[in-house]
Order: sequence, then structure tokens, then C-alpha cells
Amino acid sequence: MHGQPRRPKKPEDDAAAASKAAKLRELQIQVLQNHHTSTYTEEALGLSFKLLEINPEAYTAWNYRKLALQHNLKDLSDPEAIKSSVDNELRVVEAALRANPKSYGAWYHRKWLLNQKLTPVDSKREFGLLDKLLKVDARNFHGWNYRRFLAKFTGVAEEDELKYTMVKICDNFSNYSAWHNRSILLSNLLIQQSKGFESKQKIFKEEFDLVTQALFTDPSDQSGWFYHLWLLAQTSSPENPQLIASWPCNDAKLSLFPIRKNDDLNMVSSSSSICCYSLKDRIIPIVLYFDEPVKGLNPSNVKLNSDLVIGKDIQWRPLSVTDSGYSNCWVTYLEITDKECSSSQQFSVELCITCSDDIVSRSGSHCNCPVDFTFTIEQSNNNDKAQDIDLFHEPISWSCSESFRSDGNPSCVAFDQLNITNTVVQENSKWHLEGLSAQIDLFRELPDENSKFAKLTLARVLLACAAIKSRGNSLIERKGYCEEALGLFSDLINLDPSHKRYYEDERSLVLMDQLTCTMETFTKYCSVQLKSNSAPLNHVQLCRLSLTRIGFTERMLCVQMLDLSHNSLRSVEGLEALQQLVCLNISNNQMSSFTSLEPLTKIVSLKALDVSFNQIGAHPIDTTRYICPSPFSHKAQPCASFEECRRKNVDVDEFWDAILFFKSVNLVQLDIKGNAVADKDNLRTVVKALSPSLKWLDGTCVH
Repeated sequence: MHGQPRRPKKPEDDAAAASKAAKLRELQIQVLQNHHTSTYTEEALGLSFKLLEINPEAYTAWNYRKLALQHNLKDLSDPEAIKSSVDNELRVVEAALRANPKSYGAWYHRKWLLNQKLTPVDSKREFGLLDKLLKVDARNFHGWNYRRFLAKFTGVAEEDELKYTMVKICDNFSNYSAWHNRSILLSNLLIQQSKGFESKQKIFKEEFDLVTQALFTDPSDQSGWFYHLWLLAQTSSPENPQLIASWPCNDAKLSLFPIRKNDDLNMVSSSSSICCYSLKDRIIPIVLYFDEPVKGLNPSNVKLNSDLVIGKDIQWRPLSVTDSGYSNCWVTYLEITDKECSSSQQFSVELCITCSDDIVSRSGSHCNCPVDFTFTIEQSNNNDKAQDIDLFHEPISWSCSESFRSDGNPSCVAFDQLNITNTVVQENSKWHLEGLSAQIDLFRELPDENSKFAKLTLARVLLACAAIKSRGNSLIERKGYCEEALGLFSDLINLDPSHKRYYEDERSLVLMDQLTCTMETFTKYCSVQLKSNSAPLNHVQLCRLSLTRIGFTERMLCVQMLDLSHNSLRSVEGLEALQQLVCLNISNNQMSSFTSLEPLTKIVSLKALDVSFNQIGAHPIDTTRYICPSPFSHKAQPCASFEECRRKNVDVDEFWDAILFFKSVNLVQLDIKGNAVADKDNLRTVVKALSPSLKWLDGTCVH
């Protein structure tokens, strides 16, 4: 328990432990035997009780008692007899909690008993038990969890529970569980607009004042800092999820083969035409990017109207590395039929997002800002000719500067067109900014200058202000906030080296924000690739910037060539949003496994990938390999690719992550040299077997 020092071990402790272990083994054998034979006598139940007194984490014993109670109650109809049986079970739980107040099995068994609703709940007894337990350990999260369950079960008002958290916080500012419970209760009361909780401004101002007292009382205690982080999240983001970017954007005109100048090989896009390389495969991805993860997009709330034949099987998919169903980025794919592809005309596509309760964020708020935009697909005689273009008639050389032509206006959409809601300034931004500005002044005056919590929170508040300033186009002030935050993250890397990677990731996000926040800054890293007999591709170079994490990809949805080489990236999470990406260079980074490349499997247009000189295969024990489903997990389905590789004498157990990756992408060019795994002969066998379109491997033609 918290605050309880460990007792030094005595010589007689070993003998006592051995005796306890022998008794425990004997009881376990007897209880398991009774469980298998469905023996539910009083004597058998007594043995399970003795076992749980010694080991409250014996889950089988708890399950056995559940079955025994259900069995024995079948023959009982007397309310007093039923109450006696239930009370006996409650006493067993209490005995187990005396042995271990944080026993998952014991607390779950007590919840299960109450949920059976066999007898009226003795609220006085239940809350009395919790009061005793929380006096011993005020931060026992099992007890707080049970209190939330009990309050809801018995109908205790959330306002009363909120007052209780205040009592416990006043007793001890360091009570993290009380702060956490307070955040849950306040969220519910504000959503329900309960009496006295109609004004978020008033409530959050009071809460900031409360937590500030705790922070200045003991800056080294982390409980209040975590609560402040929750408050910051509530006051620095819009109340409802909003669409912030899309591809294509409004009024965009897409074409595979844009206008040529003087019919030579120096192809450039006209101002009214955007090169869409995926049209070569007769596919148009439509990307919607929200400011927070949402779920619930479907054809009924995101409607498509077009001259094209749009099938009924249009499905919106979340582009996320998790399977939670929530994602910032959603995509669907329009397919162009042979008939439509052969005609010479323009097809209009209208997308309309309605106000729908189905599109909901994790916090439960709904998308209430309707969006309607239109784009055009140009089908011309040039497109017949364009089917013969070959971007990979020779390998793409990222180091060959002659292949690229710098262009101040790359053939992508105007930067401000990408952002759907950049002119929508929240009505409550003013009080948000006033409150956050006051917080900045406070933390700058905090006496403990070496408090990592103070520096981290100040950096977060600065970035929250920067985000609000960007909505109001106050770019000079915004730049100052970002630069100060960068300095704080650099200080934190030196002050708290054990969390160095986290601070580096946060610093990278600030850098990505600065590099892409305006068209003026972004175009410094942009150019257009011009190669003979190919379409022009928008090229962005973000090399040698010490990036460890990718962010703000919603500002790069039009990018078709991306160079992220010579950074310190350990993951490519976020790039899955770039559905126009054709060529990607992530050489000379810190990728350690093929599973770290899993987001790339969601990009249908990706054809060229350079992962040379990373660390793939360098670590004999690499836990990141198990982030995505493997053939050893319950999720992975039988895969024909595994059988194909086995027939080629490939050790599937060793190369499963490579097999899962290469079967899911359709590469034409791959560079993988300089990785430890590249020295293994079987890897090339896997790549060639699963990549029928592959033309170039480490600069050598494979056909």
C-alpha cells in the first residue's frame, strides 16, 4: 500500500513461507477437484474460503463460488435464506480484501453479487466498507472504481460524489484517485448540463484555481499535474469534432496526365489541374481528416453524389494502427469503370457530411458542423496516352538532384484550400486564451525551476495557446509560443533523461508544426519531380531535422514523394493519411522491424520505398515486432503467403513480420540494403515471392 515501508526479512520468514506454500498447494488441489466434480457442499465451500483467505487472486476459486451460489440458490425460496447466502459471500469478499485490498478477483466478485440483485443492497454497509478502506489507503483505485459502481448502482447523485472527492483532496492533495474521479464526474455533469454546471467557463476557472493551489503547495507531486493536463485538454480543443482537411479539396480538378507545355517532356500541372497518380490504377482515394479521433462514418452521413457510377458498397474505413474504430483519418475509394475511363469528359463528385449523432468522438461529442464540397475528375484524350507512362523505367535516385526541379508553386492544391475549417474560429476561443495565458504567467513564476512537471506543463500550455492563435492567424505570437516550447523540451531531455524519447517525440511534433504551418514555410521544402515519360509528382524533403515522430500529416495530403531520410524515426505512424504518396524515402532512420512499417500497408498508391540503413533485424529480441497481428496471435487468419514461403524453404517463424508486410503492399522499387535483415538470403526470396510487381531491388533490376 502507499506510504507503507517494507519490513526487513527475518530468518523465520523462509520457513513460514514454505509452510504457507505447502498449505496453498494442498488447498488448490482440493478446490480444483471439487470444481471439476461440481461438489458444492458446505465443507467444499469452506475449503475455497480458506484458499481465498491465503490467496485472494485465485480466480478459479471465485468462479467456483459463483457456480456454487447459483446452484445452491435453485432450491431456496425463503428471502431470509437467500439473504443469508448472499451475506456469507460478502463476508468472504471482506476477508479476502483484508488479506489484499487490491485484489481484482475479490472486487469483481462483490460487483457480481450486487448485479445479481438477489437481495436489497445495504448501502450503509457498502459505503462504510469503502470509508474504512480509503482511510487506510486513500488512493486505492480498486476502491474508487467500486465506489463509482456503487454510486451509480444505488442512485447516488454525481454532485454528492463530487463533494466527496473535494473532501479527500483537501485531506491530501496527492490523492491521484480522487483527482481522477473528479474528472470523470465533472465530464458527466457538464455533458448533462446539470444544474450549476451549465457554464464550462465558470467551472473550469474554479478547477484551475483549485489545482493551482495543489501545484504550488507541492510542485514535485504528480497527481495535480495530471489533473491539470486533463483540464488543459478540455479548454484547448473545440467542443465538437470538426473536419480540418480533405483530399481532394473543394473545387479540385484531378487528372492523371496534366497539361504539357509545348508538348515537350517538361510536364507541369496547370493551375486548374492536379496530378492524381492513382488514376493510373483507376482508383481515387477520398480522405477526410478530423481534429480528433471519431467513429461512425458511413454512406448515410457522408453522402457522395456523382456523374460516375458509385456502387452501393462504398465503405468508409478508419486509417488507424489500432482496431478501436476511432481515427482522425477516414478513407474510401472510388473506382473508375472501363466505360468511364474510355470517355473524354469531366465527372463531378460532390461530398456532403451531415450533422449526425453517428459521427462521435471518444468524449461522446458529435460532429455538428456540416461540410459540402465538390471536385472534378478530368478524363481526356491525354489519359489514354497516360496509361503508358512509366515512372519506374529506371530506378528513382533520391540523391540525384538533377531529377528534381525546385518550384515555388508545386503542383498541389493551394495550402489554405486543404484546411476545411481554418476560418472557423471557435466562439469560446477568447476565454480559452485568456485562461491559458494566465496559466503561462503562473508557471513562469513557479519557484521550482527544475520541476520537470512544471516545464512539461508550461510547454503544453504554450502549444495550446499556439493552436488557438493559429485559428486566429496570429502567426507572430504563435511562433514565439512554439520556440519557447522547443526550448523547454530541450531542457527536459537533459533534466529527465529517463523520458528522453517522449520529450524528443513532443519536440518533433512542434518542429513539424512549424515547418508546415503556413504555405510560405512549407514551400521551402517542396519541389516537383520532373522525369521524362512520367507525370509530375509533388515532392517534399524533410531530411536531417532530427525528427523522431511524424505529425500534422493533414497538411500534406497532396504529397506524392516524401523524403524523411537521415532523421531518427522509429515509426511511420501518421503517414497512412497520405493516400497520394507514391514514393517514400525513410533511409538512415531507426526503424527496427517490419511491423514499424505497418501503416504503409494502408497506402494503395505506394510504389517506391527506401528503408535502407535502418536497424531492421539488428535486435535479436524486438518487442515492437508484436505490435501488429502475428501468425502466433489469435487475430491472424491463415495466410496463403505463409504456405507459399514454406514451399520455398523460408522459415516463417523468423520472417513472419516481413511476410505480412510485403503481402500487403504492391511495390515496384525497394531499397533495403544496410539493414541486418538484408544479409539473410531468405529475405530476398520473401520479397520476390510476394512482390510480383517489383522491378528494382537495391538498385538492381530483378527481371
